[in-house]
Amino acid sequence: MTLKRKKNLFIGILIITGFHLMSCKNENRIKGSIEKTDSGINMKQPNIIYILADDLGYGDLSCYGQKKFKTPNIDRLASSGMLFTQHYSGSTVCAPSRSSLMTGMHTGHTAIRGNKEIKPEGQYPIPESTYTIAEMLKRKGYTTGAFGKWGLGFPGSEGEPLNQGFDTFFGYNCQRLGHHYYPHHLWSNRDSISLRGNAGHKKEIYAPNLIHEKTIDFIETNKDKPFFLYVASIIPHAELAAPESILKKYREKYLPEKAYKGVDNGPEYRNGPYESQQESHAAFVAMLSILDQQVGEILDKVKQLGIEKNTIIIFTSDNGPHQEGGADPDYFDSNGELKGYKRDLYEGGIRVPMIASWPGKIDPNTTSDHISAFWDVFPTFCNIIGADLPNNIDGISFLPTLLRDTRTQKKHEYLYWEFHEKGGRQAVRKGNWKAVKYNVLADPNAPLELYDLSKDVGEQYDVSTEHMDIVKEMESIFKTARTNSDVFTFAQETYLDIN
Repeated sequence: MTLKRKKNLFIGILIITGFHLMSCKNENRIKGSIEKTDSGINMKQPNIIYILADDLGYGDLSCYGQKKFKTPNIDRLASSGMLFTQHYSGSTVCAPSRSSLMTGMHTGHTAIRGNKEIKPEGQYPIPESTYTIAEMLKRKGYTTGAFGKWGLGFPGSEGEPLNQGFDTFFGYNCQRLGHHYYPHHLWSNRDSISLRGNAGHKKEIYAPNLIHEKTIDFIETNKDKPFFLYVASIIPHAELAAPESILKKYREKYLPEKAYKGVDNGPEYRNGPYESQQESHAAFVAMLSILDQQVGEILDKVKQLGIEKNTIIIFTSDNGPHQEGGADPDYFDSNGELKGYKRDLYEGGIRVPMIASWPGKIDPNTTSDHISAFWDVFPTFCNIIGADLPNNIDGISFLPTLLRDTRTQKKHEYLYWEFHEKGGRQAVRKGNWKAVKYNVLADPNAPLELYDLSKDVGEQYDVSTEHMDIVKEMESIFKTARTNSDVFTFAQETYLDIN
């Protein structure tokens, strides 16, 4: 062999070794094609659409077993991708759940750990120092938009969407005002937009439809560049309301009806308390049909624009089904076989549907029982686009699961939740074991309930007395999983539960 050939062989080995080391270091990283442009390097990265329903239960979709009504477009999304059976929300109520999503941290670490209102409009803000999913994606060249409900920082605060990585925001800043489907105003970036068609008692502008129009506009405007679209729908949270043109399709089909008497006049009207609804069952199904239709229109728009194969779409819910404003989750079996509702840390309060679709990457008609949670979304998106992971997050990327590479999928040692209302609640899932503690504010040594989810997903049989070794282990996690917060102290104090 000549010296030149030896030299070329040595260089080739170095190159191959280098590529191998890069592959090991960035396992399962999706790189996108790199193209030269006049301005330098442009990485073609997938668009990301994350659709978050509001208080949608594990059993509220027909692809998850709902029998009383159909959700054909969400089912279509499921048939094109992967349906998760063991995915968990960040919390059992709105603000901390969304904080967990945005920061990649569970409620023992994330900045917002409860619903804490700031008058006259908005909630306690995520600190300026917080590093969010939107900021990460924006740094990587993504155009970012949030449409729907925010709840993580009052207007003008450091926590408002435009200060947390979003280029565009349209919708409700405040969770409390997000109770109303015919609001007097919405926010467009930092401008309060008066909806004159809803002045007084008028109901001419159904906010979810207006927000959806802006959502579709965002997709069309940004079709030629990578974008992150966060669709934070207010459906199907209370109040229960739908336009008459939709409601009449379901009238008298879900009998006996359930009537709800709310606030229909006075200074609190459309300022938080729910309006009356005489047809709660029909209204709930009408609202789900609207959400389903909007998901379908997003799917159709992405396909029409020719960006379907370069777009990952995830659909999920921020917590379990609610019981407010006339909602009747037992009638619809909204939590399926799971125990508990919104504000519970039993499975019904925190296990939520999640569907992921990415044509050509995620196999269609697939199901995964991988255990994951909202705080895993941040590292998954990092993994998809090749961004560095923040050092302090709790999440683990589930990209290997999406790509059916279960061999390299890392698993959580445990999942942790805390809830600062209803006397204080904590929960841990470790493997198939689930530990729950209630009334911990009054009694830090409150008894621990233990369930084996592999045999008892409905959490009907407390087996704590039979597995004291597991109880001891769980008690240790409860004490070490969280850090102290100066704002959300987890002490005996009342947080106004506005959502």
